[in-house]
Amino acid sequence: MAMVVKNNIPAKNTLNLLNRNDKALAKDLEKVSSGMRINSAADDASGYAISDKMDVQIKSLDQDKDNTQNGQSILKTASGALQSTVDILRTLKERAINAANDSNTDVDRATLQKELDQAIDQIDENANVEFNGMTMLDGSRNHYVQPGGTANVVSNTNFSIFQGFDINTPLDQLKDKSGMTLSIQPTDQIEVSYFKDGKFIDQTFSAYNPSYGGSIVSLNDTLARDPMNKDFSLIFRPSDPTYVGEDSYGQPVHIEGVEMAVSIQAIDPGLENQVSGFNYCIKDAKGNPRTDLNKIFNDFNESVPAENQSSDNVFHFQIGTKSNQTINIGFADMRAQALGLKTGSPAQNISVATREQANAAIQALDTALQKVLDQQTTLGAVTSRLDFTADNITTGSENTQSAMSVIRDADMAKEMTAYTKDNILAQASQAMLAQANQNSSSVLSLLQGQ
Repeated sequence: MAMVVKNNIPAKNTLNLLNRNDKALAKDLEKVSSGMRINSAADDASGYAISDKMDVQIKSLDQDKDNTQNGQSILKTASGALQSTVDILRTLKERAINAANDSNTDVDRATLQKELDQAIDQIDENANVEFNGMTMLDGSRNHYVQPGGTANVVSNTNFSIFQGFDINTPLDQLKDKSGMTLSIQPTDQIEVSYFKDGKFIDQTFSAYNPSYGGSIVSLNDTLARDPMNKDFSLIFRPSDPTYVGEDSYGQPVHIEGVEMAVSIQAIDPGLENQVSGFNYCIKDAKGNPRTDLNKIFNDFNESVPAENQSSDNVFHFQIGTKSNQTINIGFADMRAQALGLKTGSPAQNISVATREQANAAIQALDTALQKVLDQQTTLGAVTSRLDFTADNITTGSENTQSAMSVIRDADMAKEMTAYTKDNILAQASQAMLAQANQNSSSVLSLLQGQ
């Protein structure tokens, strides 16, 4: 090899190798200290993009899980208020049954009325329960209700008008749902009572009345009298016999399993116009209720609740990483008026001031209890679904994190082996660079000989 001093090629080669080893050592240190194989796009461009996308997915799923937990908190808050309302209604029904018993004087019933009034006020308080400043059960978080609202409908499916009969058929010719003819006697009396417009309406008349088309009156005869004909109408559609009314979206509601359900509908829509506590009672000549018939006749249940017009203000729980992956739930109006415990405008509480009013109040409380339980069942179903959703999100997050780990995480044993190797090479390169620099000094011996 020629002896030169201007260019020390061995030293330069050793320096390049030292720089390369130092860079490899720095990269090894970065991987070992971060625990990741890919720290920048330069390490693995496609792997970096895929793993970053997975990281976004994981963080999104974690937020979805937080959303489901917040949703469950909302539902638990509402469910607690509903449970309180159920407890109140249970107590109120006991008081109404007590008031219907003639062991009580009018003074006793007035005392029971005071308790009922206070409890109804508390039901309104329960409906105003809030979460994060948002009131939930006052109807402000309800589903869409068509313009004008809906009129409440109560239906009796225990007996139906069979083919060949209609609402003008005498009552004693109608049949129950098993096909048996109803044994109404000319000496029987019919009592129709309900709460409407803040008043209690109570009508009693004889089943025998020749002026109403025959020896025994018909359904149309009993329900089309003044003032009842101004408060509600009897639904009768021969072309659509199971039709009972329209829901909040304006869609027809049908009751299956009967040839035609007997239904009445409030004349006007909205909460202030609803009929509450509808009671249809058959009595014998001595005024004793006909138990056999009343099990059939007095079995009216609300098929379509009265609602005021509202926009769609349901809660949307975002439980997915894409737009519109939501669980929606609306809270029906759970105030006393929406439950039928107040009627009219201004709203007046139902009354237990008399035995007749107490009987109608029992019907109203049964309907109110069914509404609250239906809402509570809906909340329970959504809560259960959110539990499954949270578990699914957790599983998805774990699986995505596992996949990202395969792509991005460093194999620490492998990286430590590489670090040890590159560290030794860097030290060797430093030693050899010193040796290469020392080799050039041998030229001096030639210069010194001159």
